[in-house]
Amino acid sequence: MELRAFAERVLLSDSLDLKLERVRDEFTDDSPGAELRLQEPVRPAELKFAPRRAAPAMPHPDTFTDPRRRAIAHHIMANHELQALEVMAWVLLAFPQAPREFRLGVAHVMQDEQRHTLMHMERSAALGLKFGELPVNCYIWKKALSFQSVLEYLAGLPLTFEGRNLDHTLEFEEYFLKAGDPKSAAIMKAIHRDEISHVAFGLEWLRKLKPQDQSEWDAYVAHLHYPLRPDKSIGDVFHLEPRLAAGMSQEFVERLRHGSAGSHDCVDGAE
Repeated sequence: MELRAFAERVLLSDSLDLKLERVRDEFTDDSPGAELRLQEPVRPAELKFAPRRAAPAMPHPDTFTDPRRRAIAHHIMANHELQALEVMAWVLLAFPQAPREFRLGVAHVMQDEQRHTLMHMERSAALGLKFGELPVNCYIWKKALSFQSVLEYLAGLPLTFEGRNLDHTLEFEEYFLKAGDPKSAAIMKAIHRDEISHVAFGLEWLRKLKPQDQSEWDAYVAHLHYPLRPDKSIGDVFHLEPRLAAGMSQEFVERLRHGSAGSHDCVDGAE
């Protein structure tokens, strides 16, 4: 399947089934087409972005013994994963002249995002809440609209949003286990493994595309748009092991750890 057709299907379809339909054929990039920047993805009516503050906040983990609260958490995270999928499709359309191998890599990450969305949707439904029954926000999507280059995308989504998920997935795995929900915990663990590879992909292409005389850290910081900043890539607990597994240099990790000092706990292991 051509990457442009895949991206257009994800962004322009009002069918969630089509957005999340896995491509079984090999991806090709023979006709990337002209640059296209959409201001908003097409979504089914029940999943259109809600006005600011209309969407529910993430329930406190202390309430996760209530299945409804866990369902809301999965509903929110399903929307996060769907936004990530849509942002990646937006990148394929916005930067058609990006390196072919980068674009193919984005498409393969998108397939993970499709699967993650489905996992959260299905678990939310099993807990009594169908995806789309609650309003959803557009935070990740709105931040992506400021990306003016592939490097800005790499800094913003793989290295900040997905970087933060290196911590959040482990945190939520623990929350769900504490609430007696091993099925939800297993979803978070599976997504955690994928996030390591996604951050690794971001680092690989940051290194390839940054100016040769610029350090990885300086390139990362230089291509972030406020309010995104390095400490936004860290959860409540800074986990060292998954960042090393993603290929972060010791210097990069120490800069992140130092920047998080005083506002986050730090642990040396991922578990």
